[in-house]
Amino acid sequence: MTTRADMDRLDRMTVDRLLLLDTPSLYFRAFHGVPSSVTAPDGTPVNAIRGTIDVLARQIRDLRPSRVVACFDYDWRPAWRVELLPSYKLHRVGEGGGDQTPDELGPQVPVLEAVLDAIGIARLGAEDFEADDVIGTLAARHSPRPVDILTGDRDLFQLIRDDRPVRVIYTVEKFRAVDEARVTEKYGIPGRSYGDFAVLRGDPSDGLPGVSGIGGKTAAALIERFGSVEAMVRAVDEGVTDGFPAGARNKLAAARDYLTVAAPVVRVREDVPLPDVDDHLPTEPRDPDALVQLSERWGLDSPLNRLLTTLRQLDA
Repeated sequence: MTTRADMDRLDRMTVDRLLLLDTPSLYFRAFHGVPSSVTAPDGTPVNAIRGTIDVLARQIRDLRPSRVVACFDYDWRPAWRVELLPSYKLHRVGEGGGDQTPDELGPQVPVLEAVLDAIGIARLGAEDFEADDVIGTLAARHSPRPVDILTGDRDLFQLIRDDRPVRVIYTVEKFRAVDEARVTEKYGIPGRSYGDFAVLRGDPSDGLPGVSGIGGKTAAALIERFGSVEAMVRAVDEGVTDGFPAGARNKLAAARDYLTVAAPVVRVREDVPLPDVDDHLPTEPRDPDALVQLSERWGLDSPLNRLLTTLRQLDA
């Protein structure tokens, strides 16, 4: 007799769902969302670690992926992006040229990496690229099998595709699953056009000034008419006058230099050279001894037990 558990295992094998973690987004959100009073036995803050592990446990339980990759920034502000658009993330640059990472967060990241390694959850990054680009590349590779992207970063909305299918599990909206219909409902554009939308409207969080005088509604109308920023620039260069909302053509012409460089900066790459990794979700820790040592040293018994229980239940 086929049991419900047998059916669940068969479904997971058939679906082969990949969960991609925007790890920097997760640990920054955990750091600011979990009190700094959450510490290791020696008083060292571990709020980002504990919060990230708990989020991971809950999402694995709810999404039931068969594969997981934790994606990292090996370069949070790549030189090739800055060369094209010097304002890119400029406001985030701290003393010495690095990211403005809080002092209590920085030391937690290597511990989180060690925990993921001991559990057996794949980690991946690439020199000269951001975690977003790693995510975009892995999502494209996994197509047409389903992909969930766990993030609080709207930039990754541009990867949403119903036909692949790729969704964003958006931490900012209580882990809402965002598909193309949701992006269209909120912004009036297809998900894949979100990068062009951000270039036109602007995004201070990434140092994008946008096009002066063009807001969300006009940006959506331009995308509906022309499809992409590059197509808009071509239309301006070729003297096309039809299809532009009132005054928009002149505004685009005035911002031509910005538009030409901003579009490739904002667009998430899907062609990053990445090594193959074993991304299968483990049901038991890869290195139990190391995990025990990490748990005792950093006081992680409760969140790790919750995560391990979740992993074992997936195989039950």
